[in-house]
Amino acid sequence: MAVSVTATLAPALATSTATAAAAATPSTASSSAATGALNRYVKQKPQWKRCEADTPAEFECATIKAPLDYRAPGGKRIDLAISRIKSTAPDKRRGVLFSNPGGPGGPGLHMPLGMQERLPESVRQKYDLIGFDPRGVGRSSPVSCDLEPEEENWLRPYKKATFDKDVAWARDVANKCKEKAGDTLPHITTRNTARDMDLLRAVLGEKKISYVGYSYGTYLGAVYTQLFPGRADRVVLDSAVDPARAWRGMIQWWAEGAEPAFDRWTEWAAERSEQYGLGKTPKEVDRTFWGLVAQADEKPIEVEGQPTTGDDIRSGMRGAVFTPKYATEGVVELKKAAAGKPASAKKLAAFAGPEEAGTAGTAEAAEVPSDNMTASFWAVVCGDNSAAWSRDPESYRRDAVEDKGRYPLFGDFASSIKPCAFWDTSREPATRVNNKAGSLVVQNEWDSQTPLPSGQALHAALKGSKMVTVLGGEGHGVYPSGNACTDGTVTGYLVTGRLPAKDVTCRATAESNAEAREHRKRDALPGSPLPQRAPDRF
Repeated sequence: MAVSVTATLAPALATSTATAAAAATPSTASSSAATGALNRYVKQKPQWKRCEADTPAEFECATIKAPLDYRAPGGKRIDLAISRIKSTAPDKRRGVLFSNPGGPGGPGLHMPLGMQERLPESVRQKYDLIGFDPRGVGRSSPVSCDLEPEEENWLRPYKKATFDKDVAWARDVANKCKEKAGDTLPHITTRNTARDMDLLRAVLGEKKISYVGYSYGTYLGAVYTQLFPGRADRVVLDSAVDPARAWRGMIQWWAEGAEPAFDRWTEWAAERSEQYGLGKTPKEVDRTFWGLVAQADEKPIEVEGQPTTGDDIRSGMRGAVFTPKYATEGVVELKKAAAGKPASAKKLAAFAGPEEAGTAGTAEAAEVPSDNMTASFWAVVCGDNSAAWSRDPESYRRDAVEDKGRYPLFGDFASSIKPCAFWDTSREPATRVNNKAGSLVVQNEWDSQTPLPSGQALHAALKGSKMVTVLGGEGHGVYPSGNACTDGTVTGYLVTGRLPAKDVTCRATAESNAEAREHRKRDALPGSPLPQRAPDRF
């Protein structure tokens, strides 16, 4: 049986993969040679084994080889680490459910563990749960730029006095990446990860895959449906990226999306002025906040010996403001500290200075370079679409100044210079998403990382999609959340394959928003079906 499946799938993989690559860049290999090389990849048989001694026996891992460059499949190879938990009811099994937690640069190997815990039994009966570390990430031939922790701090506020240093930092990061991994990084892209997914599909002997992707994973899923529309079965895209804004425009969404959330917060806090004392009107609350920023700009506000600058406050508030109660409690403590009164450092955590990036705390930390998440992040964010990034450093200065005026909370952080200004030209153009494959886009109204208009844009680009909007929904990542409307709609689609007849509007519940707040407190969720709550990732 395996032989016949391989015979059927290998030519299709070779043809569609070669065609997808050649559409942008002519292959250097003949089509017959490329097909033969890809046939050898398809014929691999996963050697499944228990992933780790401290994980359940049913959680199995394997390593598959893939071409670094799909245009030259006979060349250098890389590892793809994959995992699975088999269907709980083989007689009801439909196929495989792939997943991605977000990023770019987020490891996904442990996703099936969280899926097993959180997804309803009706879904777990239907699918083998498949996780994988995307190419260049985690255990999939991880990349590194040999960056120091301070070099990984990339969301930097614009200041005239430090802009030249920021330009030097961006140039140094790009140069270090090129020196350390210049032969590999150009191939760590979303399009190639989508091709890897299709290779894994063929190796697993499946005609199609179903998929649940969060945040960056929605873009990966959308690109997969664009390259391989006939291979996509049931596709859920949760907390969605606007494909037309990958990637500089998506970072700028963080600033644009924060402003209406800030206005909502001032109204919320004003309505509760007796409880919190931040102001009786939205304007008074606004003045209280910006007064604290100005004070911290003059002299950092200290809590338990930890200084908090005005830039720290603006940066922290950008994410906190999407959950008004969380933001309000933080500002109350900040106000106490500014007046020299005892304050809770725990409630001020959102406004703390930048933490070191990296993979510390993940199961594979000992095997993975400390800067892997950052190196793979830049590989995708810069390499997916180099045309989105100006090569003129002065243009970033102008944008940062202008956007700080338009979006005072975060505009300069989002628009100032990044290493992509000095990155090499992309090997392929960005993917234009405009297919009719069936999919379900799921979106909270108040999402700090992928604001509602971003999800609406992906829905519009995917002509065969339906959308679930959660009015009043807070947090990044919707499914599953305990909300009967959203969970029921998504689960129903995964189990039956039937999309809703029309777009669905659900209302957030206190419980589902509390679930979002609980996820905010977790530093890393390697086994969760929801994305890691990093404020500088998708």
